[in-house]
Amino acid sequence: QVQLVESGGGLVQAGGSLRLSCAASGRTINSQVMGWFRQAPGKERTFVASITWSGRTTSYADSLKGRFTISSDNAKNTVYLQMNTLKPEDTGVYFCAAGVIMTGPFSYWGQGTQVTVSS
Repeated sequence: QVQLVESGGGLVQAGGSLRLSCAASGRTINSQVMGWFRQAPGKERTFVASITWSGRTTSYADSLKGRFTISSDNAKNTVYLQMNTLKPEDTGVYFCAAGVIMTGPFSYWGQGTQVTVSS
């Protein structure tokens, strides 16, 4: 069983930056890929980015390319999401997830961390 714990969320002004972390424990063959998703208030959860543990392969939502960067630290079993030039529309709960392939499905989910961007 894979356990995922997110951290790093908070309140930031528009234009600011945040780095989210996702610590994974109990890694298995079913958690070769890690992803970040987000859910804005009243909206469905959407894909943000994904990465293999090696870090060699990444994927991003088109609208977030250039502002968000996903990275992995295999030795620390931790995946990061660096978010720059944040906008109010980036507000939401950010979830970490683990799966087998880059396009999902993702079988394991963290509890989420709140990101609020004020204008």
